[in-house]
Amino acid sequence: MTIRYPNGKPYAAPAQTTRSAPVEYGGRGMTLEEELNQSNQYYRQAQKAVVYKKPTPLQIVKVDYPSRAQAVVREAYFKTPSTTDYNGVYQGRYLDFDAKETKNKQSFPLKNFHPHQVAHFNACLAQGGICFVVIRFVTSGRLFVYPASDLNRFWTAAQRGERKSIPLSELEQHGFELHPQLQPLIPYLDGVDWLIQTKRGTQNG
Repeated sequence: MTIRYPNGKPYAAPAQTTRSAPVEYGGRGMTLEEELNQSNQYYRQAQKAVVYKKPTPLQIVKVDYPSRAQAVVREAYFKTPSTTDYNGVYQGRYLDFDAKETKNKQSFPLKNFHPHQVAHFNACLAQGGICFVVIRFVTSGRLFVYPASDLNRFWTAAQRGERKSIPLSELEQHGFELHPQLQPLIPYLDGVDWLIQTKRGTQNG
């Protein structure tokens, strides 16, 4: 099936979205997205938070009908550019976050983000939302919650011609490292609690 952006260009899956390294517990072989989806299901069932992956609206333009009971979509377009992956509510606070993976060992490339995603984060931050990125280094399996306000700091610097990536040392210093477990697979609410306590989940960081 061919999926295209609103400008007509074919969609290609981001290079950083790969099958992740196995984790110690039940998430063996899962992508980061799959693990977060299971974690969100656990949080909802435990009544800790209500968070879902955002649906991506598609405009279907070509469908084949190999039989009366079966339809196969052959071509579709994204109706609008995607913003971030997840949003929801936790303890009366609005959450908005994205999930990214990289094969790089010592830095996270900013090219994995798009300008409209950073603009969306900034708009949510301006309304008092808690915004962040869940970043996984595939080779080492290390996971971080990283504030969107700090992402914006590096993004802005990159627009001025400075470095085009976030070093691992920055994530270690200004992010919150997560440790996969049985339930939930990715306990990212621990990172959200840290954002709230340190006020790093605010517009000014």
